[in-house]
Amino acid sequence: MTRYALVALLIPTFCFAQEKKDAKVDPIAEIKIDRKDPVLYEKDIEPILANKCFVCHSGKELNGKLDLSTFDKLMKGGKKGTPIVAGKASESYLYKLISRQMKPIMPPKDETPLTPPELALVKLWIDQGAKAPTGMSLTRPKVVLSLPPAIVKPVRAVAISADGKAVASGRGNQIHLYKPTGDHAKTLVDPNLKTADGKEAKAAHISLVESMVYSIDGKTLASGSYQEVKFWDAESGALKSTLTGFSDRVVALHYSADGKLLATGGGPATEDGEIKVFDVATMKPVGEFKSPHSDTVLGVCFSADGTKLATCGADKFVKVWEIPSGKFLKSFEGHTHHVLDVGWKPDGKLLASGGADNAVKIWDYEKGEQARTVANAHTKQVTRLVFIGKTLTFLTSSGDATVKLWNVDNGNAQRTFSGATDYLFAVSASADGKLVAAGGEEGVLRIYNGDSGALVKAAYPPGEEPKKEEPKKK
Repeated sequence: MTRYALVALLIPTFCFAQEKKDAKVDPIAEIKIDRKDPVLYEKDIEPILANKCFVCHSGKELNGKLDLSTFDKLMKGGKKGTPIVAGKASESYLYKLISRQMKPIMPPKDETPLTPPELALVKLWIDQGAKAPTGMSLTRPKVVLSLPPAIVKPVRAVAISADGKAVASGRGNQIHLYKPTGDHAKTLVDPNLKTADGKEAKAAHISLVESMVYSIDGKTLASGSYQEVKFWDAESGALKSTLTGFSDRVVALHYSADGKLLATGGGPATEDGEIKVFDVATMKPVGEFKSPHSDTVLGVCFSADGTKLATCGADKFVKVWEIPSGKFLKSFEGHTHHVLDVGWKPDGKLLASGGADNAVKIWDYEKGEQARTVANAHTKQVTRLVFIGKTLTFLTSSGDATVKLWNVDNGNAQRTFSGATDYLFAVSASADGKLVAAGGEEGVLRIYNGDSGALVKAAYPPGEEPKKEEPKKK
C-alpha cells in the first residue's frame, strides 16, 4: 500500500469548520464523469486527500477522531462511525461533508473546496465499492500547499535566545517576536512568498511553522516548515536565506554548542525518517545518516562537545550518531509509543527523552541502558523536552497543558508552569533558565518567570487579543 505524507504526527490540527449557524454555504455541483475503468484509491483518491487535507485530519489527537492519512484509518472512521458506506456515496458521511451537503463542511469554509470533477471521482470510487489500494507502485504526487485555514493558529514552535532578550513564537504559518515582558516586537514576513495561484501569502511560510531555534550567538532565527528551513535576521526580522530539499516537514532543529553545525529532523510519516546536519558557514550537508529511523524523526540534539547527535522518532527509538561522520553508535529502546523529543545532560553521561506514552526516560549512555523512568511524567503526551543551559535540569511540555521542570539525576519534578487550557506543543528557555516560554493549540504564547513559575504574560499578536467581556447592565 502506498502512503503519502499526510500525517502530522501527534501534533494535532483541528480542521473541522466551526460554521456560524447563519453561514450559508452552497453544496458543490454534482457532475457525472465518463469513465469505464475502475477508480483506484492510490492513483485517483489519495492524491485528492493529500492536496485538500494535508494540514488537517491526521495525527493522534483529532477533532471527531477522523484520520484520513491512510486507507485503513479512513475506513475505520471516527466518532461518527464509518465515514464510507461502500457502494453508496449518497449515504456516506464523508461524501456529505466534502460535497458541502452537511456541516461541518470539509475543507473549512475559507479553504479551497473539492472541484466538481474531484468530487465526482470520489463519488464514483465509493459507488464502485470504495476498494482498497491495489499495492501498485506509484510516484508520490506533488503536494500543492495552500495557506492554513484562518481558524488554524496553533503555536507549534517557540524559541528563546540564549541571553533571554528575545522570544519567538511560530503561530500557524506566522512568526512573531516578543520582548521578555511579552510585548510584541515584530512579525516576520517573507516578502516574496506566494501561494500556488500567485497570491501574496503575507506570512513566514506557506505551511505551518513546525520548529524554531536561535543560533548560539542570537543573531539568527531558524524556522522549519514543510520541505524548508528559513533563516531570519533576529534583529531586523529580514529573511536571510532559505534551505530546501527536505522530503517533508522539518519538525526538529538544533545548533551545536559552538554554533558551527545545524541538525534537522523530519521525514514523511510511515516512511524512513530524515536526519540532516549542515555546516552553518556553507550550508553544505555534513555526514551521512543511513536508514536513521523507520518513521518520522521527531527530535534532534547535539551533545555538549558536539561529537554526537541524539535523535528520536515515531519508531519508538532513541539513537545516537557520531559527528561529523554520521556513523551509528547506539540505540535505546523502552518507550511504548512515539518518542517526541530527546536531550543531553551537559556532561554527556545521560540522555533524557519524552514520549507519547506520557513517560520521561533517562538513559545511561555508556551502559546503553535505562537509568530510570518517570512512568507518568504527564497525563498526556510529552511533546517537547529541552535542557536548560549547562544545568542538570530540563523542561517538558505536554498535551495535558502543563510544563514541568525536572532534575535529570534523580528524576524529580521541581516546578510546574500552568495556565494553559489546551494541548501544548512546544517549550523553550533562556540559557540561565530565568525565562521560559510555551505554546500550543490555543494559539497563545505564555511567558513565565523561570525561577518562580509565575506567568509573566499570555502574549498574542497585535489585534488577536481576546475581547474582554463587558459587564452586564443591570
